Amino acid sequence: MAFDISMIRKVYDGLAQRVAETRTLVARPLTLAEKILYAHIDGTPAQLQNVPARGQAYVDFLPDRVAMQDATAQMALLQFMSAGIPKVAVPSTVHCDHLIRAEHGAQSDLANSLIENDEVFNFLGSVSNKYGIGFWKPGAGIIHQVVLENYAFPGGMMIGTDSHTPNAGGLGMIAIGVGGADAVDVMAGLPWELKMPKLIGVKLTGKMNGWTSAKDVILKLAGILTVKGGTGAIVEYFGEGCASFSATGKGTICNMGAEIGATTSIFPFDESMARYLESTDRADVADLARQVAEHLRADDEVIANPEEYYDQVIHIDLTSLEPHINGPFTPDRAMPISEFVQAVKQNNWPAELRVGLIGSCTNSSYEDMSRVAEIADYAAQQGLKTKSEFTITPGSEQVRATIERDGILAKLESVGGTVLANACGPCIGQWKRHDVQKGDRNSIITSFNRNFTSRNDGNPETHAFVASPETVIGFALTGDLTVDFTKQPINGIALNPPIGTELPQGGFVPDANGFIAPAEDGSAVQVVIAPDSNRLQKLEAFKAPNPEEYNNMPVLIKVKGKCTTDHISMAGPWLRFRGHLDNISNNMLIGAINYANDTANSVKNIFTGEYNEVPAVARDYKARGTAWVVIGEENYGEGSSREHAAMEPRFLGGKAIIVKSFARIHETNLKKQGMLPLTFVNPADYDLIREDDKVSIDIATLKTGENINLTINHSDGTTHTIELKHTMNQQQIGWFKAGSALNLIAGR
Repeated sequence: MAFDISMIRKVYDGLAQRVAETRTLVARPLTLAEKILYAHIDGTPAQLQNVPARGQAYVDFLPDRVAMQDATAQMALLQFMSAGIPKVAVPSTVHCDHLIRAEHGAQSDLANSLIENDEVFNFLGSVSNKYGIGFWKPGAGIIHQVVLENYAFPGGMMIGTDSHTPNAGGLGMIAIGVGGADAVDVMAGLPWELKMPKLIGVKLTGKMNGWTSAKDVILKLAGILTVKGGTGAIVEYFGEGCASFSATGKGTICNMGAEIGATTSIFPFDESMARYLESTDRADVADLARQVAEHLRADDEVIANPEEYYDQVIHIDLTSLEPHINGPFTPDRAMPISEFVQAVKQNNWPAELRVGLIGSCTNSSYEDMSRVAEIADYAAQQGLKTKSEFTITPGSEQVRATIERDGILAKLESVGGTVLANACGPCIGQWKRHDVQKGDRNSIITSFNRNFTSRNDGNPETHAFVASPETVIGFALTGDLTVDFTKQPINGIALNPPIGTELPQGGFVPDANGFIAPAEDGSAVQVVIAPDSNRLQKLEAFKAPNPEEYNNMPVLIKVKGKCTTDHISMAGPWLRFRGHLDNISNNMLIGAINYANDTANSVKNIFTGEYNEVPAVARDYKARGTAWVVIGEENYGEGSSREHAAMEPRFLGGKAIIVKSFARIHETNLKKQGMLPLTFVNPADYDLIREDDKVSIDIATLKTGENINLTINHSDGTTHTIELKHTMNQQQIGWFKAGSALNLIAGR
């Protein structure tokens, strides 16, 4: 039986009525996303006076559950503790997956992690126990896979403190990545605010065949929409082509929707979802979903005339779709394999493949592993071994144990595969390589979802490409990225496209030891944070703004080019400080390129005239009582949901981030922490800013729907006044005036 079945029944019991009220409100047929969104608004659709405008109106929602991974959970739970609330109001879970470093193999890596991170794991476990939160132990699996196996359900709504939370869209759930402060709202029982998303409809026609897989759909779409093309929108898939994919294949597609900036992605309910629910011991949920199936898909009129109901419609023909490879250094540089092998030569990318990595939260299903094992088994029978290092990251202990039982792991190992822990390691910078040194140019190919510079291993010269697991092992067997293994034999051996198995015939091997339920009454549980800890630190409230601080603020850094959350707050070894705001602030913006000198982590201190590391200059300004701002370009804050990228500038004395455009989650995180996220009305005004400028913002003029002026004072005595815009509503301005959203929750 499923977790929280009474909550799921309640959602389904009220779904028909809420859909009917929504249909009356909007006076037209409904998309699937609209049905689920309106079913989860605070209040009822009938109580709404007007239809919330997509991309404009803020709406309060009541999500069904919250999920947090161990890196982001630390700060989320530190904030929850400071809010003074005795117990979470909705089902919530913590998953220990990010802090396990990949180096030697599953057993030793997990054992080492338990020693290295003992303090943090004990903290997360005790906080979970005290506040009624389910706790998944290290080794149980990656958050998104565990959620898919245990918690996701068609028609539900969930938020998670990780940008790849939309993985649950593979089971027809609206699942949205957020920062920890948003999670606190929901865990506290408060409505959660979101700008009503726009809707991008993706019509899938034809049928998958040959070497193509679910991964290739999102790789293709990323090339069409780019990393910011989905910002502020839900991607909803429809069409007969949806039947080509298993529930986990659908999850793969939804998961990587984060790389196009989408709020979330979702598929309509079908029997593949029911089969997966039944296979994961949730036949009760499958039965309930079947009873309301008409409300778990778009209306027929929407399917027939999608252009009338979606803000944008994209057509993808699965029959003609080729395997794709995306990269390097950005997930939206998409190439079919036929073009990719030529691009490697033309761009002088390292042709030798050093490592092929499969698995992760997006491609670690039983089906994925069975398809790759089919290729591996045939290759081994023909005497082939991988010419590149080849690693496998199972998504969960349930998957790992099942593929071991069914002989799949043995087949992967037969060609040279190494099984890593059920964790995120190589995807998030928690990968300790021994085959190359930092600065060595090399190529890797992964079935992960993100490939920013230095993302996987901390080496800026690692050219990381993203592909399907099938494509990864194909290239690992060739060891050469210029060889199209789908057409060219390897040592005279032609590989055949795999078929695979959707679900294990013998069912999944359950993880009996991975989950710890919280105490019924946690009031007596003590959460101890050592005052001298370098891993954990109690939070102090941010102060309310003083208008004088916003005058003559220096520009800490004017960032040039792409600035992701990895640039703002790196992962990798810095993950160990995710619960200690002071310590982790030493990584603030160290990856960002300073436009003035084309150098990372080197900015001018206006008081000394000397160049120094970004955090050091920020700390000097803070010690002098001088606030500062950051200037940036397009899609600032792309990537992870990590709110540290917003908290660190706030902690070190920053007041405003002024850019050409923001990524959705980062902009919200800034608002929650009391920072001003502002954008240029005229993007060309970015060019007016010089490194020794001082800028002023009159915060007294901050009003909903109105632009605000920025006065730029140059060192030569000249000035400019330009307009900035913001997206803050009255409630969000209230967060700012209070110093942070948390201050309001805590009654400070």
